This record gives sequence, structure tokens and C-alpha cells, in this order.
Amino acid sequence: MTTTAEHGVAGQPGAAEQHAHPHAHDHDAGTPVASARPKLAVWKFASCDGCQLSLLNCEDELLSIAEAVHIAYFPEATRAVVEGPYELSLVEGSITTPDDVRRIHEIRAQSGVLVTIGACATAGGIQALRNWADVDEYRSVVYAHPEYLRTLDTSTPIASHVDVDYELRGCPVDKKQLIEVLAAFLGGRKPRIPTYSVCVECKLKGNVCVPVATGRPCLGPVTQAGCGALCPSYGRGCYGCFGPQDSANTASLTKQLVELGMADDDVIRVYRTFNAGAPAFAAASDEVAERVAARSEAAAAAAARADGIVQERGPE
Repeated sequence: MTTTAEHGVAGQPGAAEQHAHPHAHDHDAGTPVASARPKLAVWKFASCDGCQLSLLNCEDELLSIAEAVHIAYFPEATRAVVEGPYELSLVEGSITTPDDVRRIHEIRAQSGVLVTIGACATAGGIQALRNWADVDEYRSVVYAHPEYLRTLDTSTPIASHVDVDYELRGCPVDKKQLIEVLAAFLGGRKPRIPTYSVCVECKLKGNVCVPVATGRPCLGPVTQAGCGALCPSYGRGCYGCFGPQDSANTASLTKQLVELGMADDDVIRVYRTFNAGAPAFAAASDEVAERVAARSEAAAAAAARADGIVQERGPE
């Protein structure tokens, strides 16, 4: 896994100066020398903690991870705090407040490698639905004193604010993929994470295609693999938990969803879930929404013209 050369902020050293590979070399002697275990930090922003729980759910594997890295900061698991810099930071959650913006820059500055985990951190999460809504209206309805809140109008992924070395998809992330990312970091290599669609996983498991066999809508053709085709394995359509795959043909899928009888409003909703802010899904939902708006405007214009004709004729 590679790191970005410079992520410093004013008054703080850049990541390149801070990051030390766990297997450092004595350049004078030309031989490897043992060094302290790399420090791991796990950070939370706007999220449900599910991806952090995926790490804790590694159970037996977590013992091996704890032997290979020094878990320096992980409030979900321990109250102990070890000061940075950190060789590896895992970041869960999206940026939703001005304080989040400040804090993610501070974390980036003291992290050698920064990996975002989960749909919130990589695509803005379910809370990115605010990107299509009136946040002030939400605040006035939900909170008795909205004037005390400081929030942003949008929920955005970490990569919209700082350089990210790797993104791990999922809602939540798959624990095997998470272990693979950690192993890749320790081995100094790129993680072996698939970018093909859930359909491939269905074929590998011998599943019958849900939309073909039952007519139920399914996002599998445009969703990145990683869940093991969990929902289709039980006869349910894919919900897109791992976000769009690398070559998602959303235009074709939208056409199929409509042919299966899904209303335009439902097509918009199916794209606007856990990964609503992912560019491919956001663009697909926006395209349908624009079509709906254009149809509504045309209908309103036609009604206005008809009303004008009636008024010109006068009462009969």
C-alpha cells in the first residue's frame, strides 16, 4: 500500500515525515532492524459505529492483529490513548459539521496511511440524503432549539476533504476484507479487494438470478462485490450496500427497473440509500428525478394552457 507524500497542515509535520514502515532499514549497515509495532488509530465521524464493530467482530483474528500492530487509539475498544503520529488510521463516518472538517485535517496530518471504512466514510452514508433536502427544515422539525446546532448542508465522504490512501466499501464493511487491508498494510502491498459486481458472486455461489426468476428489483449488476451476495442468496434483491462497482451501467439498470414495474419515485429511492452520495448512484437518481420534474412541468404547463383556453371561451 502506498502513501501520499504530503498531508501536512500549518504548524504540523506532513505524513511523509511521520510515517515509518514497520520494517525499517538501517541504511548505514544495509540490514533490516527491528522496530516498534506500527501504531493503529481508529476514528469516528458521523456514523452508526457498525464498521468499527466489524473490526471488533474479527474475534480470534483480532488477537493476531493486536500482536502485529499497536492499537493506539480506538475508543470503541479501549479508553487507553497513545499520542500520534500513527502509521495507520482507519476512519469511519462522513463529514457533517464544521468541527468534522477541522478534525479530519488534523487526523490526516498525523497519519502515515489513511484508510476510510464503510459507506459513510466513502460515500457520505445514509445521512447524505440531506444533500437533496432542506437542512434548515430538518433542524426545525427535529430539534426544539435548532439555533444551538452547527451543521453543514451536506454529508460528504472523507476523500472530499483530504487525501485518502484506500477506500474500503460496505455498510458495514466485510470483516475479511478489513483483515485483508490490514494484512496488506503490514506487508507493504496493495489490498486484494474485488471491484466486480455482486452478480459475479451470485454466479460463483450458483444462485438463481433474482430479477430474472422473480421479477424483483436488484442492484446487483451495478454494486461492488464484498457481501458474498448475501441478499440474493435468500431470494432478495441487492440493496447496493457496497456502492457502485467500477463500471456500473446504471442507465441500463434504471431501464430494467422501470420495465419490472418500479415507479420513478421508487427508482430514485433505490439509488438513494446507504451509498446515495456515491457519484454513480447520485447521478443515476438525479437523472430520474430530472425526468420526473420535466414531466411535472410539462403537465403543469398543459393544465395552464387548458385553463387559459377555458377562460377565453368563458362560461357556457
